[in-house]
Amino acid sequence: MFLIVGLGNPERDYANTRHNMGFDVINELSNHNQIEVKKTKFEGLYGNGVIAGEKVILLKPQTFMNLSGKSLIQFANFFKIEPDHIIVIYDDMDLPIGTIKIRKKGGPGTHNGMKSVVQMMGREDFPRVRIGIGRPKEDENIIDYVIGYVPEEELEELRKSTKKAAKAIEAIIENGIDKAMNQYNE
Repeated sequence: MFLIVGLGNPERDYANTRHNMGFDVINELSNHNQIEVKKTKFEGLYGNGVIAGEKVILLKPQTFMNLSGKSLIQFANFFKIEPDHIIVIYDDMDLPIGTIKIRKKGGPGTHNGMKSVVQMMGREDFPRVRIGIGRPKEDENIIDYVIGYVPEEELEELRKSTKKAAKAIEAIIENGIDKAMNQYNE
């Protein structure tokens, strides 16, 4: 079983923001694989289903970004999911808009959601898919950039990244992370 976790903030207020790329990928996986993400448990919104012949849980923590690990760890412990079967999806300012990067492990960098995940899991060796959102302009506030208005042309690029990331996650499940990295990392 795989636990696929998209990081974000509750969608009512934060839909279509750069910081909700993780949720957007979960929505794409949900739609593409007919997995409803409507159940609640352990401070998360989730759904069970099958992708590439493997059982999966799609999870959107509802704890707000900075406490994402709290929901994730409860799911991982309850369902006894090993770290190499937990895939975390999140936005990354260090990648250009439109790119994705798959990694087997690594630190959280400056991303507060990932800091929470690493802290709660007590480890850094789990797969992740980073989605490039680019950096704000020099005079632009970082918080406003990640949770604020996104121009339509940029939103279209982010939507393409969402679809690409969903396909990458399906490839990780079907073919393994090494093959997926070779196929999707730029």
